[in-house]
Order: sequence, then structure tokens, then C-alpha cells
Amino acid sequence: MRKPIIAANWKMHKTVKEALDFVEKFKALVVKNNEVDIILCVPYTVLASVAQSLSGSTVNLGAQNMYHQDKGAFTGEIAPAMLLEFETRYVIIGHSERREIFGETDELIREKVNKALQLGITPILCVGETSEEREGGFTEAKCRKQVESALKGLDKSLAAQIIIAYEPIWAIGTGKTASSNDAEETIAYIRRLVAGIFDETTAQTIRIQYGGSVKSDNIKELMTKPNIDGALVGGASLDAESFAKIVNFKE
Repeated sequence: MRKPIIAANWKMHKTVKEALDFVEKFKALVVKNNEVDIILCVPYTVLASVAQSLSGSTVNLGAQNMYHQDKGAFTGEIAPAMLLEFETRYVIIGHSERREIFGETDELIREKVNKALQLGITPILCVGETSEEREGGFTEAKCRKQVESALKGLDKSLAAQIIIAYEPIWAIGTGKTASSNDAEETIAYIRRLVAGIFDETTAQTIRIQYGGSVKSDNIKELMTKPNIDGALVGGASLDAESFAKIVNFKE
């Protein structure tokens, strides 16, 4: 039985004060929730403060990106060791905004996934299609390309540790959400891909989230689907009460 995993992606939001105010309020709202793995993926500038505030709680710390080199002349990038210094356990890799705005390639994303796994950081690998690709019937082809590239050459024991987030680009920040049936269909397809690359045991172990305008009023329906193991939440994760309602979907 896969444990649900729900992650917040704050993107480029929150000062240190705003982040700490959120965490103090949020911790109290989810303190009794032991049924969901909870992650806050925060900006680099608040990692240290949030890490300290989360200490002793059941809420895990995540980052939104990292580079695949240990150190060097990579102006503006963040090394994995800089994340580990704050006990950052998760990192989002390959978000569509990194792919679309900053030009990250499948090859670069594979390097990042490999480096994260080598160092014991769990990658949240984002995959998904544009509206044009969906309308053209290329959803599965796009997801296949991204998943196969990211998992290429991995040992299945490492692959089983990855979290995959299916995030249709047309649903991110738009208010549009894939229907629970559409999300389930694509996520089931991704799970079959994993089974084909590795085996059925690995496919049934790996957790696959849905992301794209997830809110408290659609999380329950999404989570009734057998292949949807959680959510990667953007805008609705910026408010402590809103995100707590999503995390506490079983109540």
C-alpha cells in the first residue's frame, strides 16, 4: 500500500517572515496527520529558517531545483550539498517552468535525478504535456519521452525511490484541472511505463502524484483513484489553512 504524499511548491513566493508565519500556523493544523507524507518545497532563501522551524515535526523540507555538479563555476546555481546542509530530503526536478522558461533538457534533468539519488535526496520528477500536445493526442508520447529519459540507466532499487508528478502544463496555475478520470488514465499509463522499463514490483512501489490547480475541493475525488498517490500543489499551498485542508483530505 503506497502512502499518500502531498507536496507544496511555493515557487517564487514568501520572504523569511512570511515563510515562518506559514509554518507555525501550518504545523498546528496537521500535527495529528500521520497518514500522509507532507513536504514543503520552498525557495532557497528560506531553507535555513524553515528547516529550523520544521525540526521535530512530521513535515518534510524540499527544494524546488538543484544543479547536478558538486561545486564549480555555475553562477546562480545551487549544489546538492547546500541542500543537504539543511536536511533537505526532497527536490523538485524538471518542473515545466524549468523546462519551458529556462530551457532545461531531458538530458540535464536525467543528470539531476541521478545526482539527487546518489546523495540520498528524493527527486520529485515532473512530467506533462502542453494543451497543444494534449489536443493533438500526444499526451502519452510526451510523458513517455520524459519518463524514459529521466529513468534511463537507473538501477530499479533507485528508481523505486523516485516520486513522479504528472503535471499537465495546461492545468498549472490556470484554474483548469484534468478530470480525475483523465489524471488517473495518464498516471496509470506512466505506471505501466515504469513496469516496462523495470518490473511490476517497481511500478507498484513508485509513488505518482497529480499536479495542476489542485485545491481542497478536488483533492478527495483525485485521491479516490487507485493510481494517484498524492498531489504537487502550487497556488493553493501558499495559504496555511488552504494547504492543510488538502493535506487533511481524509478528515
